[in-house]
Amino acid sequence: MAARVLCRRVPRRLYLPGWRRGSAQAQHLYGKPEDETDDQEEKKRVLKHQGVSFQGGYRLHYNPLSYPHSVRTSTNSHSQTDNDEDEQCLSAHAPSFWQQSNHYSVSCSRRLSSSKNTLLDLAFSKVPETEIPSVSSYQRKSVAPDVKVDSRAFRKCRPEYASTTLDLTQRPQQIEWVEVLPILQKVTLLKGRMNPSDVSQFLVELSKLHHDKVSLVRSDQRFIVLLRYSVEHLRLFSHRQLLDVLQSFVLLEMPAAHTVLEVYEAELCRRANQMSLHQLLLAADLWRCIGRQVPEFLQHLYDSVHLHLEQIGVPELVQLLYIIGEGRNCPKDLIRPLEQLLMRHLQHLHPEEVGTVCLGLFKSQTSLSASAVTRVVNKALSLVTEMSDFAVVNVLKYLRFSYLYHRSWLEVMAQEIPQRAHRMGVTGLMHVVLTCSALHYRNDAILTAVAERIPSLVPHCRSKDSSKLLWAYGTLRFLPIQSPTFYPSLTEALRQRKAEFQRYPEHLLTGLLGLAFVSQFPEDLVALALSPEFVSLALKNTQLDLKKDLLTLDGAVALELPQWTGPRLSCELKEEVAEMLWKFAQSDVCQKPEVMEAESALQDLLGGEQFVCKRMILPHTRSIDLEIHLDSNGQPIAVNPPPPEQSSISPSHQGWENLNTGVTITDELLAQLIKTQSSPTPSSTAKPKSLHRLPPDEGGRLFESVLDLTSDLIETLTKPSTKVPARQYSKGSVKVAIQVSSRNHYCCQSKQLLGLHAMKRRHLKMAGFRVVELSYQEWCPMLRKSRAEKLAYLHCKIYDSLY
Repeated sequence: MAARVLCRRVPRRLYLPGWRRGSAQAQHLYGKPEDETDDQEEKKRVLKHQGVSFQGGYRLHYNPLSYPHSVRTSTNSHSQTDNDEDEQCLSAHAPSFWQQSNHYSVSCSRRLSSSKNTLLDLAFSKVPETEIPSVSSYQRKSVAPDVKVDSRAFRKCRPEYASTTLDLTQRPQQIEWVEVLPILQKVTLLKGRMNPSDVSQFLVELSKLHHDKVSLVRSDQRFIVLLRYSVEHLRLFSHRQLLDVLQSFVLLEMPAAHTVLEVYEAELCRRANQMSLHQLLLAADLWRCIGRQVPEFLQHLYDSVHLHLEQIGVPELVQLLYIIGEGRNCPKDLIRPLEQLLMRHLQHLHPEEVGTVCLGLFKSQTSLSASAVTRVVNKALSLVTEMSDFAVVNVLKYLRFSYLYHRSWLEVMAQEIPQRAHRMGVTGLMHVVLTCSALHYRNDAILTAVAERIPSLVPHCRSKDSSKLLWAYGTLRFLPIQSPTFYPSLTEALRQRKAEFQRYPEHLLTGLLGLAFVSQFPEDLVALALSPEFVSLALKNTQLDLKKDLLTLDGAVALELPQWTGPRLSCELKEEVAEMLWKFAQSDVCQKPEVMEAESALQDLLGGEQFVCKRMILPHTRSIDLEIHLDSNGQPIAVNPPPPEQSSISPSHQGWENLNTGVTITDELLAQLIKTQSSPTPSSTAKPKSLHRLPPDEGGRLFESVLDLTSDLIETLTKPSTKVPARQYSKGSVKVAIQVSSRNHYCCQSKQLLGLHAMKRRHLKMAGFRVVELSYQEWCPMLRKSRAEKLAYLHCKIYDSLY
C-alpha cells in the first residue's frame, strides 16, 4: 500500500509548478551565525530542491560558487556545496526602499600622525550621476568562473579511501540514451517479477548514463515504477546492494528532498547496528554527495565509532572528521576519543589530510585542547610547502576558531600568502584576512597581496565575502591610501548585492562598520542601513542581535558626517541599546581590577568621587571611560553630585595644588620614589633631584623608571600644604577621557590600535575630549606599586595631556 501511494505521489511532484528541470532556484535556511570576535564565524544553510517562490514576487536566482567548487563532473543544483559557503543570490526585483540614487566619493585628506593613531578628515564631493549597474543588469553579465578547488582531494592520498568514499571525479564508463531504453523496457516487461538483484542492477546500469541525460531518466515513468519496486524490495537488499542503489542515486543526481530518499534513510538507520564501520562511512559519504541532511543516521555512525576505536586508522579518522564537519556537529562524548586518535596518527597524515582534519573540526565547531591544536598546526607547518591553497586556508580557519596565536605559522603565512594570493579565490582570501583580523595579527605583506588581488575578483564576491573583507581590513586599520582600489571595489560589490541584504542584513552592517573604522562612509549604503525599513528588517533577525551594530554606525555618522541629513536611529532605540551596553559593562569591564584601581586612585588624586565619573561617554563605541573635568587653572571640577558627607567641601579647596590624598610622604617613601638612600638620621630631610623627561627608549618606555617624577611633582608631594602658582592649562574647562586599555585593543605585538578602538579615540577628540590612555603595558605593573607611585603616575599622565 505504501509503495502504491509513493508511486502516485512522485509523478505529481514532478509536475508541480516551479519543478522545472534544470532549475537552479533554491531556498536557504538559517544556521548558526559566525562569531565576529571570532568566529563563531559560519552560516549553516541547507539548499532545498527545485524552485521556491517568495512573497511579493521576490525570487532568488543562484549561480554556483566556485570556491569551493563542486568536484562532481555534473553539479547537482539541489545539493549542498562541499564547503560551508553557500550560493550567490541576486534578486531581479529588490524592494523599492533600497533603490538609492545618490552616490558619493569619499577621500581621506589628512596624513597619519606620528603616533599612528589615525585621525582622518573626510572630503565629500557630489559626483556626477553615473549609472551603477542594477542587480538585474549585473545578473545578465557573463561572469568567468572563480578559482576552483577540490575539497575532497584528501581521498587521493591513499587507496584505502576507495572503500569509504565515492570518487566523483571518475564516473563509470558512460552509456548513451539508446543503451538505456532496453533497460527501461525490461522494467515494463518484468513488472512484478523483478527480484532485489534485478532492481539494484537496473538502477546501477541507469546511473551510467551520460550526466547530461540523467534528467530524462528521472522524468521517465518507467524509472518511477523502478523506484517503487526498489521500495518494495528495500528490506531484501543486501548491505552491498543497498549501498549500490544509494550510489546510483548520487550519479543520477536525485534531488536531496526526494520522497524515496526518506525511505532509504529510515532503512539505513534500522540496519546501522548490523553494518561495518566502513559501510557506515561509505553510506554517510553518499548522503553527503546527494546533499541530504541525515542527523539520525550520523548519530548511529558516531555511536558505532565507540565500538570500533581500535579499527580506526588514518583513512577512517580523516573520513570521519570530514563527515563530522559536513554534518556540522560532533557529539561531546566523541571529542576526547577523536583527539586521542588524532594525536596517535598525527605524524602519518599527508598535507591534504591535515587540511581536511582542520576543516572538519572548524565546521563542527569542535574544540580540542590547546596543546592538541598546537601539535596539529606544527604538523601543518612542517608540510606547508606541499599543501594546497585550500588546505592552508582550512588550517587558518581552525586557528581562528581556536583563537590560537601560533607565531611560527603566521610568520610562514607572511611568506606563503603573497606567493599564493594571485591564484586564490575570493572566499579563500577572505578567510585568510579574517583569521588575521580575529587573531589581531597585522602583516602588511599579506594585506597588500590580498588587496591587490581582490578587485579582479569582485564579480565573484557575495555580500558575505565583501562585508567580511571590509571588516577585517578595517579592524586591522589598513588605510585606503595603501591600496586605492581596494575599498572602492568592495563598496561597489556591496551595491551590486543589495538584494542579499534583505535576507542577510548583517552583511551590510558588517561591511559598513569596517569602512567606518577607516573613516569611509558611502552615503547611499549608510542611508540604506539607517532607513526605517532596513532597521525594522534587522531587528526582526532572531539569530543575531544587530542593535549594537546599528548604534555604532549611527554614532559614527553623527560625529564624522556633521552635514548628514539622511535617516538616523530613533532616540528610543539608541537609549535602549545604550542601557543594555551599560548593564553589561557594569557586570564585566567595570569589575576588572585595573579599572577599579584606576577609578579609586583618581578619586584620591582629585579629592573625592564627585570628580571622577565612570560611564560610557560614547555608547556607540561599546566601552567605558573615566571622565574628569578641569578648569582653566587645572583644578578639578565636580562631574558627579558630591556624597552627602562631602557636600560642604568646596571643590576649589581640592585643587591640584592642595591635594590631601591621605598618603604620608616620608623620607623613606621619597627615597624609594627617587631611587636614593634616605639619611639614617630621622630629623634629616632628603632633597630630591630634579628629574627630567627622557626620549622613548627602544622598548617604547618614556621613563627610566615607571614614574616620571618632575621637580614640580616632587615639590607637590613633599609640600602638600604649600601653594604653587596656578598654571594656565587652557582657556575654559577641559574634559578628559581616561582610557584603561587592554591587550585586546591593539594589534598583536604592536602599539597600533584596532579599528573600533582607534575610531573611539578619534570620536572622543571630535566630541571635545582630551584622551589619556592608561596602557596595559604601563598601568598593569603599576597595580603592584604603592599608592603614592600610582598617584604620581596618574598626575603625570593627566599633566601631559594638557600640553
